[in-house]
Amino acid sequence: MRLDKFLKVSRIIKRRSVAKEIADQGRITVNGNSAKSSSNVSVNDQLIIKFGNKTETIKILQIIETTKKDEAEHMYEIVDESYKEDFRKGSR
Repeated sequence: MRLDKFLKVSRIIKRRSVAKEIADQGRITVNGNSAKSSSNVSVNDQLIIKFGNKTETIKILQIIETTKKDEAEHMYEIVDESYKEDFRKGSR
């Protein structure tokens, strides 16, 4: 399945156009390699997604073409989640 479609179907990112934009900006890696929106993903692949100040590492557990909201959370597992510190907050 295409990376952008997986991100939308799994509801990690709500819109496919946003998933495509993030991937094409180089903010997603698949198994350590920079990925484009058209990259194929498979079960057991590991994604690292950079959202602004948050970085998530996700393992793909299953690929389903269409899902309901409650089924989507079974498609992946969050392996790690980290946040960059905002240095501006402490400078007041």
